[in-house]
Amino acid sequence: MDLSFRFDRDVAVTAIPVPLAVLLAGAAVRQSAGPTARLQARLDHAAPVGTLLAPAHGAFNLAMEGALTRWKGR
Repeated sequence: MDLSFRFDRDVAVTAIPVPLAVLLAGAAVRQSAGPTARLQARLDHAAPVGTLLAPAHGAFNLAMEGALTRWKGR
């Protein structure tokens, strides 16, 4: 991963200081071990691909989709 965020390719790459690299690595580890990341990991394996957040009918809430379609058709 390139963290130098350089936009000009003619500029020499500057290494980030070691303490900053350690701080960023530690932050990434703590974030990946947080409750949101753990929940997302469980959601990814909870249901077959395409069924939980992308159902076959294409609507996130099928009942609401039907109500909106009927309302729009009036």
